[in-house]
Amino acid sequence: MIKLTGIADEAGASLDVQIQAHQELGWDSIECRAVEFDGVKGNLHEIPDAVFDKVVAHLAEKNMKISGFGSLIGNWAKKITDDFSITEAEISRAIPRMQKLGAKLIRVMSYAVCKDDSGKDLEEQFAPERIKRMQAINQRFADAGLTVVHENCMNWGGMSPTYVQRMAEAVPGMKWVFDTGNPVFIDDRDRPGHKQDAWAMYQAIKPFMAHVHVKDGIWDTAKNDAVYTYPGEGEGQTERIMKDLVETGYNGYISIEPHVAVVFHGAGAADDLSPEQKAKEQYDSYIRYGRQLEAMLQKLGANLG
Repeated sequence: MIKLTGIADEAGASLDVQIQAHQELGWDSIECRAVEFDGVKGNLHEIPDAVFDKVVAHLAEKNMKISGFGSLIGNWAKKITDDFSITEAEISRAIPRMQKLGAKLIRVMSYAVCKDDSGKDLEEQFAPERIKRMQAINQRFADAGLTVVHENCMNWGGMSPTYVQRMAEAVPGMKWVFDTGNPVFIDDRDRPGHKQDAWAMYQAIKPFMAHVHVKDGIWDTAKNDAVYTYPGEGEGQTERIMKDLVETGYNGYISIEPHVAVVFHGAGAADDLSPEQKAKEQYDSYIRYGRQLEAMLQKLGANLG
């Protein structure tokens, strides 16, 4: 059975807006990344304890579960040369919070790719240190009965299918989250001068996959950036991948991460609007995105829970 969820800060900053969007979509869980509650905004594993406790109570009151944590651990903003104590502290904060919420999945990455001032990959990527850290991260969560899912995003493990395989072999037992849209804008280090192929990355990750993110887009060479689209309208081969998930009996969450109005780590299409217009565009596009993906999956014969 496939269950739909979403990274709800793309519907709006406040927890109430996030809950409202998922209730409107008929979904009973949120993959939580950033949340704003009681005047405080931050990642779910970083907000103060007192605010977190209020978030827990509010979610329970609204009958909304947390399907997973979209953590900051090893993400595209974290350097492999930063002290590991930063990561260890994030882990120590995340584990009890996941347990309190009953969340089983946490999204992580294997730290930012090392680049020179011109944006070119450096030869030295500190691979042994990355692997050592990922082994430790995976073990800490596994010991607590929780599942780490490594994302194919802007980090060492997401650099190409070859890097996926290297990481998977080095950290046996670690699971992955496949994001359909990330290959659209990430360079393929196996094929210099090309962006990644979404289907090839999916095939590399599929044996280790426990979670799926859906976004889609088109690489705009003139802008040197991705233009994000609704699912099935871009180069992420989203419908082909959804079809394969349905046909091979994928059992788990599929989480939307639209990016069509806002982008967590860059410019979004709604950034030039007034705050009120932007908030409406965020919310409306999130609802449309969820319904469009749900319709696609239903058309493909998915058993949706």
